[in-house]
Amino acid sequence: MTATSVILDIGGVLEITPKTGWVQRWEERLELPLGTVNERMRDVWRAGSVGSISERDVHEQVAARLGLDAPQVEAFMADLWAEYLGTPNEELIDYVRGLRGSCRLGILSNSFVGARQRETALYHFDELVEQIVYSHEISIGKPDLRAFEAACASLDVRPENCLFIDDVLVNIEAAQAAGMQGHLFEDNARTIMRIAAHLDAGPRVAGPVPLG
Repeated sequence: MTATSVILDIGGVLEITPKTGWVQRWEERLELPLGTVNERMRDVWRAGSVGSISERDVHEQVAARLGLDAPQVEAFMADLWAEYLGTPNEELIDYVRGLRGSCRLGILSNSFVGARQRETALYHFDELVEQIVYSHEISIGKPDLRAFEAACASLDVRPENCLFIDDVLVNIEAAQAAGMQGHLFEDNARTIMRIAAHLDAGPRVAGPVPLG
């Protein structure tokens, strides 16, 4: 429980995920007003992020709500995953790989049903860290404090000994509210420096319970 830990987000941190404009392209192709796709699919996207819908059901809902045939659904979902998965942040991944054995390593990600299989196949995050906590598998997403508690529990670490790294400020604030240390990812150099400082400081040992 006194081990030092680093837990990282995936999208925008371990993956570089710029917007590709795929939704707008589909709206133009289907001659739909701007914003229609997300308006029609919002509850499906939410269900996918907490695992209350299967991939097959997602495909069926895309077809029904957007009027797409089977090949179009496959193309639509391929565009979704291309943006979702982005490209690997090789510099940070290589640095984290070098930390194995010196601290407990984990991932906490707001995700979508099907993400584990695709990210494992492409990026082998399951070999990079000890535990991956996906929102679609625990039915809880950041910034819910329970997501951070689940990540710490998965590694059997105390929150105060854990540095959480994310590219979204509200998630950093939530991690701090859960008792963790937090670092807002902006670039690799500052993030690597922050991780190194965290590891140099070592684990915090709880003091004795005061009497009286």
